Amino acid sequence: MSFTSTVKNEVSKLDAIETENIAELSAIIRNIGDYKENFIRISTENSNVARRVFGLLKDIYGVTSKITVRKGYNYNKNFIYMLESTYKKHFILDDLSLTEEEIYLDAPKDYIIADNDLKKAYLRGLFLAIGSINDPKKSRYHLEFLVDSEKYAIFVCKILNHFYLNAKYIKRENKYMVYLKEAEKIGDFLRIMNATNALLYYEDIRIYRDHKNMTNRLNNCEQANVDKMIMAASLQVKQIEKLEKADVFELLDDKVKEVAKYRKKYPEASLQELSEIISIETGRPITKSGLHHRLKKIHDMYLKIIGK
Repeated sequence: MSFTSTVKNEVSKLDAIETENIAELSAIIRNIGDYKENFIRISTENSNVARRVFGLLKDIYGVTSKITVRKGYNYNKNFIYMLESTYKKHFILDDLSLTEEEIYLDAPKDYIIADNDLKKAYLRGLFLAIGSINDPKKSRYHLEFLVDSEKYAIFVCKILNHFYLNAKYIKRENKYMVYLKEAEKIGDFLRIMNATNALLYYEDIRIYRDHKNMTNRLNNCEQANVDKMIMAASLQVKQIEKLEKADVFELLDDKVKEVAKYRKKYPEASLQELSEIISIETGRPITKSGLHHRLKKIHDMYLKIIGK
């Protein structure tokens, strides 16, 4: 079972008050309903969504829908559940703000989404109808809704962004895709829908992936620093050896020559490690800063006498 189906199955079993159910049903029928003839027909591949719509129509409007199940024609041949009703068609469509005086509306009127709870209910219905979310364990973070018009895409984005979800939309062939790509925002959307179990699973995976990515970045950064340190130490050793071959090494003072001796002896040590080694073996403390200053004197003499 896909993660999308898991979320829909959970959301379709939530309890809500009638006004919220009306907002939810409005979104569902708007997106997967066919009501341009003398009937209302809703088609879905999810049996729990079909059961949800059947129950909402019956509880709110006293309508018992005719249910038909047939094999789909898509590549995976899922079953398609169709609910059809001719009873109270115009009343239902007007009440759900899908039509007004038999004129089809691009988006419902404000009373359908008048407060935060109604907006959340509408988003639940939208997801049950046309929502799709990637499993965070298997692929990149992505949630989308494929809608039929730009006006409606703008309307959906407005509701989503009311909750600061940073939703955007793009044209895709003859439709429009409203989407979220930020991991935290998708988690927030699951929270808004009250999909608690799906949210816990999603957040567990997201935290694990974030921790793993951070560990990888730290390891890469640490390795880069080690490589950089080894290259710097190797260059210092080469400069010391060239000064010795040029018979100018003795021009350095004793403290600098001592540092040069230890650098050659411990070519892979970091400055911090080398300062601790020198301090312990000589009994004369030297800081990392002091060590750097003496190595710089070697570098300066190398540039002055031998050149780049």
